[in-house]
Amino acid sequence: MAGVNLQFKTNYAASSKIEPFYKGGKVQISKDEKYIFCTCGSRVNVLEISTGKIVHCVEHDDQEDITSFALSSDDELLVTASRALLLKQWDWKQATCTRTWRAIHNVPVASMAFDSTSTLLATGGCDGTIKLWDVVKQYCTHNLKGSSGVVHLVQFHPDIDRLQLFSSSLDCGIRMWDLRSSQCVCVLQSHYSAVTSLSFSHDGDTMVSSGRDKICTVWNLNSRKAIKTVPVFEAVEGVVILPQNEDLSQIGVKSKELHFVTAGSKGVLRVWEASTARCVYTQTLPTTFSSSPAEGDEGKDDDNPRGLTHLFHLPTSSRLTTVTAEHNILLYQLPALSTQHQFVGYSDEVLDVKFLGKGDSHIVVATNSCQLKVFELLTNNCQILYGHTGDNVAVSPNDKLLASGSQDRMAKLWSLTADGNVGLLGVFRGHRRGVWAVCFSPVDQVLATSSADGTTKLWSLQDFSCLKTFEGHDASVLKVIFVSRGTQLLTSGSDGLVKLWTIKTNECVKTLDAHQDKVWGLHATRKDDRMVTGSADSNITVWEDVTEVELAEEQAKQEDQILKQQELSNLLHEKKYLKALGLAISLDHPHTVLTVIKGILQNPLHQTLLEKTLLKLRIDQKESLLRYCVAWNTNARNCHDAQAVLQVLLTHLPPEELLQYQGARTHLEGLIPYTERHMQRISHLLQASMFLNYMWQKMRVTGDPSRYETGVAVEG
Repeated sequence: MAGVNLQFKTNYAASSKIEPFYKGGKVQISKDEKYIFCTCGSRVNVLEISTGKIVHCVEHDDQEDITSFALSSDDELLVTASRALLLKQWDWKQATCTRTWRAIHNVPVASMAFDSTSTLLATGGCDGTIKLWDVVKQYCTHNLKGSSGVVHLVQFHPDIDRLQLFSSSLDCGIRMWDLRSSQCVCVLQSHYSAVTSLSFSHDGDTMVSSGRDKICTVWNLNSRKAIKTVPVFEAVEGVVILPQNEDLSQIGVKSKELHFVTAGSKGVLRVWEASTARCVYTQTLPTTFSSSPAEGDEGKDDDNPRGLTHLFHLPTSSRLTTVTAEHNILLYQLPALSTQHQFVGYSDEVLDVKFLGKGDSHIVVATNSCQLKVFELLTNNCQILYGHTGDNVAVSPNDKLLASGSQDRMAKLWSLTADGNVGLLGVFRGHRRGVWAVCFSPVDQVLATSSADGTTKLWSLQDFSCLKTFEGHDASVLKVIFVSRGTQLLTSGSDGLVKLWTIKTNECVKTLDAHQDKVWGLHATRKDDRMVTGSADSNITVWEDVTEVELAEEQAKQEDQILKQQELSNLLHEKKYLKALGLAISLDHPHTVLTVIKGILQNPLHQTLLEKTLLKLRIDQKESLLRYCVAWNTNARNCHDAQAVLQVLLTHLPPEELLQYQGARTHLEGLIPYTERHMQRISHLLQASMFLNYMWQKMRVTGDPSRYETGVAVEG
């Protein structure tokens, strides 16, 4: 079953992750069109379009969700608003908060926008008020009242000389504010549902508004009147006026009249001619998108998971960007509206994942939606395919057998004939709960099954008997695959763990913990050098086999240990104790360190050198020496050496430094009882020595020979 040169795997290391970066809410694109800013709970993630990577992230320390944010027109400042009613100003490139102030609103901020000079910031609150802030001079300049309900839209007129602000709230009107007088000069009434987006013409005299009432309105801002009302037959979330100086004939723009693009609940982009209220172009989706609602299915639009929630025009690169209801960000290149980039902001629960393509350069991900997502691992660029996916089954390597598992606690083996007929060959019984996954061995007539009973079993295809049972997961085992030419297993469970097993020994070699929820997806590359896992926490992790790397590191470490051991032996033989001390500590040989200390203390002249040597040690070496002293101090034969070292450390090192050592409090507490015991023993020895001296003195007085020389008799 195993090859001659087969190397068992011992460990995997996470090499890359595909994590959720957008879970709904506001999206904004930088002025230089290089970055996409997205809200994700208490964070704002910055996605680099060219690489598909999250290059910056700002997060509120209080973990409060961000309700809105705004990026300045010069791409320098980022201001966020949270449910804690705080506004934070960020240097987003350094991820540092430069200023924090109270929003003054009584309830959270719902919308924010900067003017074209990056000086004024408008915040629309859920309390119906709008406040304007001078972010340079740091004070509130305006407090605009009059809106009813949540102000969900604020936007400055692009011509700063006009000093106009537009807003919309629950009354469905569009308010035009004159910032010179702080007054609402008019309310543009046309919509009967929430106004979702505003777009201004190049000359600034015309504005198009979109709403969820399935109409778009063209406004003359000079007369403040509606020029045209265009029924678009879908709830519109975004509208963009197309530039008139570009050739956009491929998307139906045949004249110099005003044209605009809408994005809404149908999930497609449509181009409209304002003067005739006619749709001149409807985006054609790929065949895998064909299940999108038809023109007559207006009633079903609200439930369309591919509905669009945002629309942006990138004039420099001539692109359109849309955001879908399923948190995907799509970039289209004008004039043909060809798909350029697709980024998946949030995958929800990842149910299955497989490597794909030449050199396993891609992974395909199945989630609990109707989407299949194909990621390019190098750039995180994604292709989104729509369509239902079937249940997972396993096919044998020779394509002649089919295995299936179900919640009836059984796995079944089926034969596949050349004429397409399927016949039942046998049933595998033994699991106590439902079978989640089945997998054929690539080399043996063996089937692996994983179950909700927390076990993985190997079965013989010949007699349908259970060969081995692997137990180790604390919850359901959701996936199982063979690796190392069929000699090892990888399993993933609902406990968020991935385990590596050696079949011969039934031993769990390694447990990998990188997910916070059920790990549904598990797959290995053809070369068996990488694997990928997908979890219900929406994270996708690519793992690399680091067995050979760790073996090489361990071998190099052993060789280094041998060299140091030889060097230490030479130093001890030559009685170069001071040099040997640091080397013995680095090798973590307490007995050798004790031998060196004893050798140094035997020569009184070396005690000063010992003090200098100990003080020159690194902090980690001093920590080790303190730990050794605790062990030495438990033995009366070694306590004098331990106390000599402690005297140096406690005398010359400040208490603050000692307390910073790892486990210093525990070590010092462990020294106290044995030190007191040694003190009592030495005190008793001192008393005994004093009694001996006393007896000697008495014996000298009693036996004084001078008294006999003078002839004085001693009376009895």
